[in-house]
Amino acid sequence: MTFEEILPEIKKGKKAVRSNWEGTELFVLKVDQTSFMEDVLNPYFLIKTEDEAYSMWTPNVCDVLAEDWVLVEDQEH
Repeated sequence: MTFEEILPEIKKGKKAVRSNWEGTELFVLKVDQTSFMEDVLNPYFLIKTEDEAYSMWTPNVCDVLAEDWVLVEDQEH
């Protein structure tokens, strides 16, 4: 799938990953608007890695132009 095809699914709460990534990246997900110290946090993306850490993620040009995006079945993380 392309990024344009997978983005609506990510926005619905599904997880996605690029099949050509090295393998340590498990999935990308969207975090809805929330708050921090009483201020609004706008929605953002997180990436889950094999070492069980989450990091903020922004797609780069290669990610946006890639056609190897796949949905990830729900996992308990």
